[in-house]
Order: sequence, then structure tokens, then C-alpha cells
Amino acid sequence: MTSPSSNRYSAPALEKGLDILEALAQNEDGYTLNELSKTLGRNVNEIFRMVVTLQHRGYIQQAEPDDRYSLSMKLFQLAHCQQPIKSLVQAALPLLKELAERSRQSCHLSLFRSGRMVIVAQVDSPERWSFGLKVGEAMGLTDTSSGHVILAYQDEIERTRMLSSHIKVEGELQMDPGELFSILREVRNNGHACMPSIQIGGITNIAFPVFSNGGRVAAAINVPHIARVDGTPRPNIDQIKEIMSNISLRLSMRIGYNPGATDDDTQA
Repeated sequence: MTSPSSNRYSAPALEKGLDILEALAQNEDGYTLNELSKTLGRNVNEIFRMVVTLQHRGYIQQAEPDDRYSLSMKLFQLAHCQQPIKSLVQAALPLLKELAERSRQSCHLSLFRSGRMVIVAQVDSPERWSFGLKVGEAMGLTDTSSGHVILAYQDEIERTRMLSSHIKVEGELQMDPGELFSILREVRNNGHACMPSIQIGGITNIAFPVFSNGGRVAAAINVPHIARVDGTPRPNIDQIKEIMSNISLRLSMRIGYNPGATDDDTQA
């Protein structure tokens, strides 16, 4: 029930704009103006000026030929201006470049943001063939190696909060809670996650945690490993894990992690 004080300070135009952004965030394919009006339960005339304004300011974009509206990268770019994320990316990029060179694979850094795993930095493989994810793309929390690493090192309260605020991305599989917690225990015991990609054949995802100064996991480093079958020498998965372990520890220490400190020994 809305309180009198909240009615007093309401901003209908702002709420309308936020409703549009939130609706578009839930649908990767975007909406036509008519579809958006039906989704929001408002007529086209109510939202037209707001949609035009959001497009003019760069928060949403319109694609041909069917004139569907979708979110632009502006919200992600604004979030990147926040000092914690900006500092993390600045600290990570040189090490990600080193990881790509040493492993001969692409790699990326992701973190949990607004209910999803989001790619905040990515470096391509130096070889002719590479597989990478675009910066700003959202990934599943419960069915990816990066998501498993992030969840495995949380305490029970924080893990519950993350799962309750989780927003599924397109194609994300429904994960049985018992199976998920079993995977998280294994990740915690091994110190990393390694699993075949659920979305792309021939990819093995390897993820390691990045710890912050409080011993909490701040992000995950992931290598989507592509196996070569032509006999060209390159590091195998076990060798890449050793490289990633070193890189993830160095990045953790760059952002203030003290490996000698006593951390909360929470279990999945």
C-alpha cells in the first residue's frame, strides 16, 4: 500500500521512464512501441514522448527494419564510471592481456551486478581463432563457471540475497538447488570452476575467483577454452589453470587482498 508521504513526493514522469528502462532490460529482443505500451499497460500516447526523450539521450536505441527499441550501452557505461568498477577494470586489464598471451586463449572478467553476471573487461586471444564475450553482456548466474565461482565463496546470507535477486538471462538453464549447492561445494574445494559450456559446443569454461580486501569474492576471471586439433603446441587446460591461479592471486592482491589474513571459512 502506498503511503501518503510517498504519494506526496512521487514523480510520475520519472517512474514512467524507469518502467520503460526496466521493461527493456527484461527483453533482449526489445519491443516495438505498441508492444512496449501493452507490456507497461499504458497507451502509446502516454509513453511516446518519454521513449523519444530516452532515445535522444542515448539510453535506448531503435533498430531497423521493425523499429524495435532496446537498451543501449549507456547505463553500463555510467556504471563503469563508478570508482570501484573503474579501478577493478584498470587493475585487471594488464593481467588479462598477460593471461591471453600465456594461455593463447581469450579471457574476460565478470562480476555480479543488478541480478546478473556482467562482463566488465575482455581480451581476445592473440591467435587467428578466438572466442570471446562482449563487454556489457549479461551471463547466467546459476549455469556458468563464473557464476558458480561468485556464488561458491559467499556466505549463506549473501548467497541467498544474490539468488533471490537473480534475473535469468536468455537461455539460462533452470538449476535444481541441490545440484547447484553440490557444484558450489566442489568449486570451493577445488578453488576454481571448470565445465563444458552449456551454450556453445567445443568450449570448456575455466573460472577463478578474484578476492577483495575483505577476503570476499569481487569478480571472476574466465577463459573460454577452445581446443585445437591440428597439433599446434599450446597450453592445455591443466597448464592454463596454473596460469589463471597465478593471475587471479596477483589481481586480488592488486585490489587489496591479503592472502595471509584469516577469512570467513564459509561453505556452500
